[in-house]
Amino acid sequence: MTIKDHIKITFTLAFPVVLSQLGQVLVGVADSMMVGQTGAVPLAAASLGNSIFFVILMFGMGISMGITPLVSAAEGKGKVKRIGHLFQHGLWINITTAILLTIVVIGLSQGLHFLDQPDEVVILTIPYLYIITASLLPFMIFQSFKQFAEGLSQTKQAMYVTIFCNIINVLLNWVLIYGNLGFPEMGLNGAGWATLISRILMPIMMGLYMLRSKRYHVFNLKLGLGKLRFLLLNRILKIGVPTGFQYIFEVSAFSTAAIMMGWIGVNALASHQIAINLASVSYMMVSGLSTAGMIRVSNQIGRGNFKSMREAGMVVFGMTLAFMTVTGLLFILMRFYLPTLYIDNEEVIALSASLLIIAGLFQLSDGIQVAGLGVLRGMEDVKFPTVITLVAYWVLGLPLGYFLAFEMGLAEMGIWYGLLIGLTVTAIVLFVRFHKLSKRMIASNKPTVTE
Repeated sequence: MTIKDHIKITFTLAFPVVLSQLGQVLVGVADSMMVGQTGAVPLAAASLGNSIFFVILMFGMGISMGITPLVSAAEGKGKVKRIGHLFQHGLWINITTAILLTIVVIGLSQGLHFLDQPDEVVILTIPYLYIITASLLPFMIFQSFKQFAEGLSQTKQAMYVTIFCNIINVLLNWVLIYGNLGFPEMGLNGAGWATLISRILMPIMMGLYMLRSKRYHVFNLKLGLGKLRFLLLNRILKIGVPTGFQYIFEVSAFSTAAIMMGWIGVNALASHQIAINLASVSYMMVSGLSTAGMIRVSNQIGRGNFKSMREAGMVVFGMTLAFMTVTGLLFILMRFYLPTLYIDNEEVIALSASLLIIAGLFQLSDGIQVAGLGVLRGMEDVKFPTVITLVAYWVLGLPLGYFLAFEMGLAEMGIWYGLLIGLTVTAIVLFVRFHKLSKRMIASNKPTVTE
């Protein structure tokens, strides 16, 4: 297989995943843009609420990803019965995870008053956070269907569902936030209800399609508990839990940065929300490329083709580098225009423009580390990357950001410089890790993790 073939296959796989992943984050983007029109305080409340919820949501997404490389590898080996069992076990892991995470968010919400945030922001944040937290269960059920289908290299269905539900979300935002069509004006809470309703639709649509489609009948998909096997549950969780913590360590670093921004002021927090919201768009799009890389790598390992596995991984790094170079330039060149899509406060726009310069610079590092996590996950190598993510952000990036912001007087810029350094360290280490492991697998002609 040539490099051109790898690029074509990866793009065909990645494009629907990119749109699907982008669809998830665009819910937050739509909320922020439309809530921002009601003022800086509601936008700051959305930033605080989403900062907390996004950490929990990403951990759940990480757990759900435990099934994908296992399904892909099983398909490569032709193990049809095992594929069906993986779906059933993954579904109940995700349902249990959603219930536990809902309890965690409710508990965390009780501590918002102790985070030294402006009182007017906290008052608006708590009810909004409760509403969007209710979307965790339907979202995780949707993830069960989505990650299973992606493991089979079938990525378009989730894309269609996500795009449709995002359109519904934006329409409901217009109705509920601003009080159109005779509905009461609900402001920030209206955005929460729109998100919840759209996420309830997602598993209904995806589930009905997969359970009725002849394409999936061969796998004998079961929704009931049945005979769950500990060994299979454990195998999924061995990938899913570290993946969840990878997301937690990175995303919570940005959430902690939001809390530190709140110490500086409402405008600083609002500008951080705008900049991180835009950066999350490119992040989630590259996350789609990373998922495609995970599928390609695990499938080639299942087929025993380790040379092709390495080529597939390197192609993902190359495509990611090209894409993030473009987005980085766009952030820098359009730094004064993009914030105006969210708010008309001149001070917030100026602060956001400054942060977007740094966001543009760390696009390359962010992309490479996301791609690295994906291809290594395809190898079932998740423990080492999890430790690296922890150290890069929580031992290096955040402490340095705090020092630069509050001890060196760099304020908002100092916090983001720290995040940039954490991303860069992670990117370098993960790329070197994949390079060494893939070379070792080719030399030994066996995977790093065996059943």
